[in-house]
Amino acid sequence: YLPSMRTPTEMIVGLVLCPCGLLLTLTGTLAPSWRQVSLIPDQPMDVVWEQGIWDVCREQQSTHDRLCGQADELGYFDQVPVRVAQGLMPSSLVVTLVGFVVASLGVRCWQREPRHLVAGVAGLVLLLSGLMSLVPSSWYTQELWTMPAPPGSTLSVGYSLVLSYLGSCMEILGGLALALSFHHCCKERRAPKLPPTPVSEAGSCSSRAYSNPWDVLEDEQDGQHWGSSPPCDSDL
Repeated sequence: YLPSMRTPTEMIVGLVLCPCGLLLTLTGTLAPSWRQVSLIPDQPMDVVWEQGIWDVCREQQSTHDRLCGQADELGYFDQVPVRVAQGLMPSSLVVTLVGFVVASLGVRCWQREPRHLVAGVAGLVLLLSGLMSLVPSSWYTQELWTMPAPPGSTLSVGYSLVLSYLGSCMEILGGLALALSFHHCCKERRAPKLPPTPVSEAGSCSSRAYSNPWDVLEDEQDGQHWGSSPPCDSDL
C-alpha cells in the first residue's frame, strides 16, 4: 500500500501566491520609487525625482544618469505616511517569512496527510502580513498629492508602490487560501466515530468443534450440545 502524496488545492494556491507576494513586497520596500516628481521648476525638463521610503534619487532621462542619496530639503521623510511605511513594510516582510515557515511545516506534502491546523494558522499569519503591507501602501497613495513637493511640479505613482500593492494582495489571497485548511479540521472533528464491530456474541454459536457433518446431525437429533443455538459455519 502506497500512501497518498496529494496536497489540497488551497494549500498549493497559498504556497504559490505567498512567495510571489513576498518577492513583490520586498522589491517595493527597497526600491526608491514610491512617488515620481517630474517637470520640476528651475530643473531640466527630463529630470525626474524618484522618492521611496528610504531614499530619494535624481534621474536625467536623456542621459540615464541616476544619482541617489539626495538631500531631503522639503521634509519628505518627516511625513507620517512615510514613517508608517518605514515601520510596517519591514515588519510585514518578517511576518511573511514566519508565516511561510509555518506553512511549510503544515503542508508537509512528503507525508501521507498534511497538518490542516498548522496550515490554517500559517494562513492567518500570512493574512496579517498582507494587511500590514497594504495599510501603508493605501495610506501613502491617499496622501501622495498632499505631501511636500516643489511648487509647479507633476506628481505620479511610482512602480514600487504598485509592486507593494500587488504583493500585499497576493499575500492576503494566499493567506485566505491556507486558512481554508481549518475547514478540514472541522470536518474531521464532526465526522462520526463508528463503534467497533463485535467479532462474536455470547451464545450465538456453538463452541464445540466438529470433525465431520455426521457429528452435527447426531447432536441435532439428541439435542444435547447446543440446545436452541445452531452450530456455526466454522464448526462444519
